[in-house]
Amino acid sequence: MPTPDPATSGLAASPLRVVALTALLLAAAAAQAATADDVQSLLARGEHAAALQLAQQAADSNPRDARARFLQGVVLMDMGRDDEALAVFEQLAQLYPELPDPMNNIALLHARGGRLDQALSALQAALRNDPGHRTARGNLGHVHLMLAVQAWEQAAAAGPLDPALQRKLQSARSLLAAPVPTAVAGPR
Repeated sequence: MPTPDPATSGLAASPLRVVALTALLLAAAAAQAATADDVQSLLARGEHAAALQLAQQAADSNPRDARARFLQGVVLMDMGRDDEALAVFEQLAQLYPELPDPMNNIALLHARGGRLDQALSALQAALRNDPGHRTARGNLGHVHLMLAVQAWEQAAAAGPLDPALQRKLQSARSLLAAPVPTAVAGPR
């Protein structure tokens, strides 16, 4: 049986094909980065509708583009459309369970909605994926603090708190009043 000629079989990668494929991949990556920069620029100027439209176009043109989907979720979060943002991040987490960023933002949305146990679970999942994820680790501390305040407030509702616990509650409330991150840069 004759051996197929690689040049005519279509299976071999000629140097020209490799260069063309590399150029195509680099152009796609540059376009993706430009779109992300454009979306972030629109967000910074407060042009949420335009940012959302651009992010949705990018996500729709390539449904497996994690960065475009992530940006879509971030824009929706910024617009206060938390249910839609949650759906985007949950879909991303299903498609890319190894990424910590969607889980981090799922946690932020749950915390914003007062679902602290779900936020805690999402942050733990993010940290299982990337134990060194600094934003998720910081958000985990914030959620733990929110849970502590919740527990101390429940204790206070049952009767007066001792002065030491009252000071802890006041300190924790003041810490919670400090700004926290809302989202991270997302999948790279």
